[in-house]
Amino acid sequence: MVGKGFTEWTNVAKSKPLFAGHYQPHIPADLGFYDLRLPESREAQAELAREYGIYGFCYYHYWFNGKRLLERPFNEVLASGKPDFPFCLCWANENWTRAWDGQNQQILMEQKYSEEDDRQHIRSLIKTFQDPRYIKIDGKPLFLIYRSSKIPNPLQTTSIWREEAKKMGIEDIFLCRVENFDNESKPLSPQGFDAAVEFQPQWKSLLNTTKIWRLARKLRIWDKVYQENFILDYSATVEKMLQKPIPTHKYFRCVTPMWDNSARRKNNALILKNSTPDLYEYWLKNVIQQLSPTHEEENLVFINAWNEWAEGNHLEPCQKWGRTYLEATLRAVTSTTT
Repeated sequence: MVGKGFTEWTNVAKSKPLFAGHYQPHIPADLGFYDLRLPESREAQAELAREYGIYGFCYYHYWFNGKRLLERPFNEVLASGKPDFPFCLCWANENWTRAWDGQNQQILMEQKYSEEDDRQHIRSLIKTFQDPRYIKIDGKPLFLIYRSSKIPNPLQTTSIWREEAKKMGIEDIFLCRVENFDNESKPLSPQGFDAAVEFQPQWKSLLNTTKIWRLARKLRIWDKVYQENFILDYSATVEKMLQKPIPTHKYFRCVTPMWDNSARRKNNALILKNSTPDLYEYWLKNVIQQLSPTHEEENLVFINAWNEWAEGNHLEPCQKWGRTYLEATLRAVTSTTT
């Protein structure tokens, strides 16, 4: 039940294991059940990230035809100048739904597109792009679009954004589409994007190729938990992602320490089981070693995520693993840069 006083921590704390060895609930350790409206919480996050080799944060940005959601913490980061830690934005341009799946059922806030909204949207971000902490590539503010395939005319939208930004003193924007879903691996230039960012877990790739698993669900030869949820092994996922072909266009890699959104969903949860800090470190280290940037500003790897607790997907310390995922991150970063 959702109502006054409800937060995502409510779902996180009440989650239960679904099978033997299933890690739930994910309970925070060092930072506790924090409130991001408090500046001391945001400062603590940045200090911890900096200590363990994280360069900056990519914040989700929720814009619906001039209305923003969950905007207060970032507004205060912008207004206060604190924490003094690099950041960029990713527009989460999906429908806002009760199930947090971006689909067309139980819509709480619908995502609509228009030329005028494109102009209003980018104008609203100019002050953000001008912040000295904002991450730039070739001097261009880095802006990610989570679901580019949802935009009716991507080239028109990206052209409008560049045009409006230039009018307001931003010479250009470095635009990246996030690749995970259908129609998000087409050539970049015809859509007006400079680069792509890999999303992990790459559910489209993983689930579409797991034919035996799909057949097992259809024939109901597994127990109820496997019939009602999508459960894959973390180690097998890592190997598959390291072996997948890399696009020829400019492409920033991504890894995930773990994933399990069963805290949010009663069924159809997506679960990567048996994640460990060692396996995560192996994945991250290999991805870093594969980097071939044209210059230092393109030396980027994304980690999904810092604090997606309701998706069982976090680098922040938890009661089971403590800081071991952060320590693994630092080892991977330092071992490949020294």
